[in-house]
Amino acid sequence: MSEIKLSRRIRLGMVGGGQGSLIGEAHRMASRLDDKYQFCAGSLSSEPARAMASAQELGLSQDRSYGDYEEMAISEAARDDGIDVVAVVTPNHTHYAIAKTFLEAGIHVICDKPMTLTIEEADSLQETAKRTGKILAVTYNYTGYAMVREAREIIARGDLGKIRVVQAHYAQDWLTNRIELEGQKQAAWRTDPTKSGVGGTINDVGTHAYHLACFVSGLKLESLCADLTTFVEGRLLDDNAHILLRFKGGAKGMLWASQIAVGNENDVKISVYGDKGGLIWQQEQPNEISFMEFGRPRQRITRGGPSGHPASPTSIIRMPNGHPEGYLEGFSTIYNQVAIAIHAANEGRKLDSNILFPTGDDGRSGVAFVDAAVRSSSAGSVWVDL
Repeated sequence: MSEIKLSRRIRLGMVGGGQGSLIGEAHRMASRLDDKYQFCAGSLSSEPARAMASAQELGLSQDRSYGDYEEMAISEAARDDGIDVVAVVTPNHTHYAIAKTFLEAGIHVICDKPMTLTIEEADSLQETAKRTGKILAVTYNYTGYAMVREAREIIARGDLGKIRVVQAHYAQDWLTNRIELEGQKQAAWRTDPTKSGVGGTINDVGTHAYHLACFVSGLKLESLCADLTTFVEGRLLDDNAHILLRFKGGAKGMLWASQIAVGNENDVKISVYGDKGGLIWQQEQPNEISFMEFGRPRQRITRGGPSGHPASPTSIIRMPNGHPEGYLEGFSTIYNQVAIAIHAANEGRKLDSNILFPTGDDGRSGVAFVDAAVRSSSAGSVWVDL
């Protein structure tokens, strides 16, 4: 995709993401990569001393390091040079209140998934975004990878024929033991139902696999049958999920999400099969797609490399073929596209159809997916409609 020149950098604020936050630093690096943002303000921790120390480390001025997000929203909305957008990178249970506060203040929002804990909250947040005319983006960041977008384009073009089967998984092993009792902060809140919500692994990584399945295939989920398991004794939420999927139009699928799969670091994989062909993309080899046509040898399609397939117009490729791109580049693509959308919104322009990022609709869909999976599993793995 050709580079779009913007009139100025987007002024970015952040809630959460202070010292020790992996995802906060990932957001900041992603925002910097294409030079479309300027990091200006933050409420970086619920602990005042940590918030101030984090702000100093990141070079924020003292008057734009805030003790809480409500103060930040009021103050930034009143400034002539106030932030255009806020990134919400806090634990799950805080997303709704923070995002709603900034939307009401007239500030665009980039929110980590899950967007909210309940469908009711998701509906409320979408209504607020629509009423205020502000962008609500959700960081299902794996859909920013160039070859994920290439896979989506291949399927949309009809190269696989009518889709029959969609397989998606996201496997990790970092919760193999009960480290939430050993002072591991990230594990502690992710396994706490008051902070994570009704789902554990299904909420943390299962929603990524679900969104990837729908994004790449172009299909909408109709119903599911879930078996959520807590293998680690004493843990309060699921750490493994197996889910059967039925898509509108007749395609079937399976989703596996696990954080106790020993030997898996961050294995994200999507496979789609139609009546003419199939394809596979895997995050740990992100710069290629395996493409199969029935009765012909398997093809390896590389990012930016020669192939029989025209490049997706939604892909952003920063480096020549043979120079690997990965997680930060994919994450940055989401930020890149949101920046373009913010400028279009601020200037009253219609957004080009090739500008693509996960929205509040995708956020609500993820919340509904987790809700349905938990209800299905709790009822003995019955089929539940979405």
